[in-house]
Amino acid sequence: MKTPIHLNALRAFEASARHLSFSAAAEELNVTPAAVGQLVRNLEEWVGTPLFIRQRSGSARLVLTESAERALPDISAGFERLGLGVTKIREGALAGVLTVAVSPAFAAKWLLPRIDRFQKVCPDTDVRLDTNLKPVDFAAQGIDIGVRYGLGHWPGLTATKLMDEEIYPVCSPQLLLDPHRLQQPADLLGETLIHDLSMDSHSGFPTWDSWLTQAGVKVESTIRGMKINNSAAVLQTAIEGHGIALARSVMARDDIAAGRLVKLFPTIRLDSPLAYYIVFSLKKTYTTRRSAFQEWLIDEVNNIS
Repeated sequence: MKTPIHLNALRAFEASARHLSFSAAAEELNVTPAAVGQLVRNLEEWVGTPLFIRQRSGSARLVLTESAERALPDISAGFERLGLGVTKIREGALAGVLTVAVSPAFAAKWLLPRIDRFQKVCPDTDVRLDTNLKPVDFAAQGIDIGVRYGLGHWPGLTATKLMDEEIYPVCSPQLLLDPHRLQQPADLLGETLIHDLSMDSHSGFPTWDSWLTQAGVKVESTIRGMKINNSAAVLQTAIEGHGIALARSVMARDDIAAGRLVKLFPTIRLDSPLAYYIVFSLKKTYTTRRSAFQEWLIDEVNNIS
């Protein structure tokens, strides 16, 4: 009994017959023309009849034999139905709930303003956000995937870097209506500075002291000001004109783009030693939903970089 021909050979024939060119078929299938030609020859040997008329003129344009021309519509229709079947399988795999763990601030300032774009890509996936500042057990609590901020090492989780971050001062544009205000970094010492207490647990995270030192401003005593333990609230306080915030670029990007905040002294660069990572537990079963969300996160970052 003859071995059934591989689908790759049928696909090579179908693409070649549609384009009437091995080269065009190879480009569509992302292989070499020689590979397409060999697959077609294998198919011809299996069916026991030529599928293309070999022309001696050297023309690159293929000519179908009569039997191949009769068979092509059915073969093309078969691949179309296979594609529809695979699409239905994928749609079924994407249906259901995806539980995503993120911090409240990241959810408010970055994820939620963009989540509708994921819903358009995967409309059958229902996203459930777990916004918790405390570490959670992904496997035990049914978390499919998350985004964490840190050095990239969390026990029991695999981590893939999503994006780095820069630290800089921001304020409401209202504070800059006076052209003599905030002309140089040292002027910040006369302003209300907003401190983000939610970063205190991250060793080495830049503070107002470290930013001012980077800017060449001598700090003689502890900097006083307003202290808030939520990064989103820090930015909102600055938007309302109550002080100058030391912002994290990922959190502040949309507010700056919308004109709600202004980045101060942009020539002074201070990178955060921490970054955002996509994380998930290897104990949690792989799902197409998780993979789709991970790919979407990476695409979002690439599109705004």
